Amino acid sequence: MTEREKARTPEDLTRLFVDRANAKDAEGLSLLYEEDAVMAYPPGSRTVGREAIRKFWEEALPHLPAFEPETPLPTLVSGDLALTSTPPRDGAGARAQVVRRQSDGTWLRVLDQPEFVTPSGR
Repeated sequence: MTEREKARTPEDLTRLFVDRANAKDAEGLSLLYEEDAVMAYPPGSRTVGREAIRKFWEEALPHLPAFEPETPLPTLVSGDLALTSTPPRDGAGARAQVVRRQSDGTWLRVLDQPEFVTPSGR
């Protein structure tokens, strides 16, 4: 496996997500999540576990447009947990992630509430 950059701050996860999504790197995206992470997608459902998240991205990435970098909203940190978020394009609500500091000091996603753009635009 290729050595990939790790998130040294909670905010790094957003940047690394965009970089890996645009590189169509499903495995790299899955490595941004804890083993038992939960992603609230597809709508009305959830994808549970790093392996299921990797499989989801393998199927979805070829059909998605390029992701654009976004300025994160202020991060809330409490001990080894943090809440990160970014504003969606339409300005309503926010995408949000709960992330946890790992034993090596890096951060991974635990819960992910994304907003997805479909290939047709939305």
